[in-house]
Amino acid sequence: MNIPRHRSALLAAAGTALVLSLTACQSDGDTASSATPEATVAATAVSAQPADGKGTGTSGATGPAEAARSTGSKDSAGSTGSSGSSGTTGTTGSTGSTGERASASAPLCTAGDVTVRAATQDGPPYTHLVLTARNTSHHACRLTGFPHIQFLESHKQDVPAVGKSKPATPVVLTAGAPAYALVKLSDGGIDEDTEPVSAFSVMLEGDPTVIAVTAPGSEGIAVDPAKALTGYWTPELRNGADDF
Repeated sequence: MNIPRHRSALLAAAGTALVLSLTACQSDGDTASSATPEATVAATAVSAQPADGKGTGTSGATGPAEAARSTGSKDSAGSTGSSGSSGTTGTTGSTGSTGERASASAPLCTAGDVTVRAATQDGPPYTHLVLTARNTSHHACRLTGFPHIQFLESHKQDVPAVGKSKPATPVVLTAGAPAYALVKLSDGGIDEDTEPVSAFSVMLEGDPTVIAVTAPGSEGIAVDPAKALTGYWTPELRNGADDF
């Protein structure tokens, strides 16, 4: 059968158009199938994964760093070496501060804590006495000020104290420890107006109890009330400060 040449051309064009149409439909179908809900979810998951993955990766990367930082912070906080500086609290217990606190906390010595005795100093004429107050208690106590001395019933005033003999720090007597006070009786002149004294009274600072002290020597001591002086209680007699 002879088909006209122009119909052959039309058929060929129609066939080409059909092929192109089918191809387009197939590509549209593929596109549509790729746009199914599952593909959309997968695409969403894939597109979301990098963002989440980046965050996860960051947290994962920072995980060791955070662990390192937390370890470091534990080391710094838990470095008992630094907290060991609490050992420096031991420095608050330094000897000086402890000694000062002990001095401040020690009670005042009373007549019941000490025994007071008198002895002459140097040779005749005996112009000075040394008073010794020894702590006979079982605890430490503070011996402050000077001995309040009255030699004669006719002179009720306390013997004046010499200021230069005052110690710079409090006198704290541990059990059995002594303290001393130098006492001037007279100038030692033969024309002095002295009176014999066989015993006299002493009171401690802060305690009204009268301590009776026996004067040394079989004949007692000669006292000129106008010349008598006393020093402060000190742990030892000191040259210069106790010379009066």
